[in-house]
Amino acid sequence: MTNPAQMSALELAAMIKNKDISSVELTQLYIDRINQYDGDINAVVVRTFDQALKDAADSDSKLATGEDLGPLHGVPMTIKESYAIADTAATWGHVEFKNNIAKKDGLAVTRFKAAGAHFLGKTNVPVDLGDFQSYNKVYGVTGNPWDTTRTPGGSSGGSAAALAAGFSGLEAGSDIGGSIRNPAHFCGVYGHKPTYGIVPMQGHELVAGIPEADLAVCGPLARSADDLHVALEVMAGPAEREALGWQLSLPKADFSSLKELRVAVWANDEMAPVTNETAERCLMVGETLAKLGATVSETARPEFDTKLAQQNYMTLLNSVMTAAMPAEAVKQAEAYAATFADDDFSDAALEARSVVLPHRQWVRTNTQREKLRRAWSAYFDQWDILICPQMATAAFPHDHRSFSERVLAVDNIEQPYMQQIFWAGMIVNAYLPSTVFPTGPSRDGLPIGLQAVSAPYRDHRCIEFARQIGQEIGGYQPPPNYS
Repeated sequence: MTNPAQMSALELAAMIKNKDISSVELTQLYIDRINQYDGDINAVVVRTFDQALKDAADSDSKLATGEDLGPLHGVPMTIKESYAIADTAATWGHVEFKNNIAKKDGLAVTRFKAAGAHFLGKTNVPVDLGDFQSYNKVYGVTGNPWDTTRTPGGSSGGSAAALAAGFSGLEAGSDIGGSIRNPAHFCGVYGHKPTYGIVPMQGHELVAGIPEADLAVCGPLARSADDLHVALEVMAGPAEREALGWQLSLPKADFSSLKELRVAVWANDEMAPVTNETAERCLMVGETLAKLGATVSETARPEFDTKLAQQNYMTLLNSVMTAAMPAEAVKQAEAYAATFADDDFSDAALEARSVVLPHRQWVRTNTQREKLRRAWSAYFDQWDILICPQMATAAFPHDHRSFSERVLAVDNIEQPYMQQIFWAGMIVNAYLPSTVFPTGPSRDGLPIGLQAVSAPYRDHRCIEFARQIGQEIGGYQPPPNYS
């Protein structure tokens, strides 16, 4: 029998409703596993076990009287540390925010509770949610359940690690540069980056009441694509103010079998070379689809210059990530940016200018992005799904040096550490939906996940593709030591 700790959230909800297991029993099972195993992993860094057991008992009591709390009735889950849960701190990895205690639940937490779930605690992140690794001075370092000497990814690294280790039934993270998708890839779980704007970000914040940033999204991670579908339905839709004037109506998946699809495979690119094994996985998925009768191309690409597209994304990304810089740091950054010639488009020059981007220039950069978005729209008129890598490699060893010192070995060739953001960034920048799905372990025993990308608002097409391809190539597998 499959270990309940490693089942999908929907399977767990069905077991609870069928009274094969109680919510209290399941909650205690997760608590016991966290106590037993999380010392080595350090994923669940904020723990609300007493409240979780009370909530589980309440779920069981309501079930006994015939009350159905929703699709996640009685399911214990965790959530990324950056979300607000009443009476817990949201630090985003900053020591100075250790006492930043939320007075009430954030919107996503409220919605998951309304769907019947309850919370065991919160999971680890990097400082400012700004790294492919998850470590900070508040909570320490999180390891990958497949190999704790390696990173689980970031910034939703604790989220993916908790799922893979069987500490939680479901998770939610956030993504501006792959922060849902690269942990899903590194830890062998599913993760969905929604179309920009469909999931409100209220309650995912250090300070309440700030407007939503460009590029960033909130979305689910899970052990099954079916769980992603339900979790997205829970999370998506306008917040209270917007709901007065508009409603979200995402289209359902528009195919019944993989053979109906037109699929493009982008297995590698000189902008961000990936390992041969990663590229081979992309091609393997394409070959599987072709054998099933799908239309598959390994050469179809959107019509834009990838280098200019990457420059556009990095400019807009840095503009968001540095928006909260103190005044003195801004002055220093402006002085540094002025040292580069206007016709210098090196990585260093682009980064320096984007840190202090004037609004006038941001508007121009956004106009350039609109051309990219239109190119993507034309592309998805011809293709239903794009398969591409998420990262250049499988999970890499912990590396806590300064960003300028870090490199990434791709088939023994050193590449710039941030270069791999290309694969996540071009999807983020165009506001596209993307689902990372597992393809099984590498020859070194580490998970390899790939992206399934589609047109804006075709989120359920991505998720349904991930579900069906999982049936063909194996889907989620738990790490050997945590099955």
